Amino acid sequence: MDWKSKLINNLNFGANMNNREAKLSLAAMVAAKAKNGETIGFGSGSSSYLTILEIGKRVATEGLQIKAIPTSHEVELTCTQQQIPTVSFNTARPDWCFDGADEIDPKSNLIKGRGGAMFKEKLIMAASPKTFILADSSKLVKKLGEKFPVPVEVIPFALSSVESSLLTLGAVSIQLRMAGGKDGPVITENGNFILDVRFNDIGEGLEKMIKLIPGVLDNGLFMGYNIEVVSS
Repeated sequence: MDWKSKLINNLNFGANMNNREAKLSLAAMVAAKAKNGETIGFGSGSSSYLTILEIGKRVATEGLQIKAIPTSHEVELTCTQQQIPTVSFNTARPDWCFDGADEIDPKSNLIKGRGGAMFKEKLIMAASPKTFILADSSKLVKKLGEKFPVPVEVIPFALSSVESSLLTLGAVSIQLRMAGGKDGPVITENGNFILDVRFNDIGEGLEKMIKLIPGVLDNGLFMGYNIEVVSS
């Protein structure tokens, strides 16, 4: 017997979305790539949300049979709403994945993590033979860090020591990300804090150097991954 959940059926994570029409066009392009029998990594964020809805339409109208590996609670709930089966990353490897980005430079390096799911997104992307990144024109930059800071997921116990190490790496500004719907800081799905860190220069080795800091789970730099940018 299935649950009949009004909470899930009435979910709408895209209510306050910017550039919706441009993102919807990109979402339809990526959803059209899905083929029967595939296991697909589903990224988080507004562009990914619209892509899930477009894939859901194909499931309902065409009988498309795929499995999704979700990267966040909201993605898993949206898949449930759209009757898209989900599978654990521990039991299935993605044939390909899709995701959005906060910034994309000319070499297809990314900053991600405004939604706080960069750790799982990076796991899926690293395991995928191909990743499609949905990007409207507002996401394209000449160099990373032009518009957004680098998110860094930090174990709460190590907050002060990580701050000190980031300053040693050249951070010029570090902010603890605060929540909008609760008192206090944002808590990730892994139970951690997020620091939003600005650097004057983001070199090729910075992603790995941040990740090597004791107390850091991961960061929002995605450099050198096999991606294809889907843009308007």
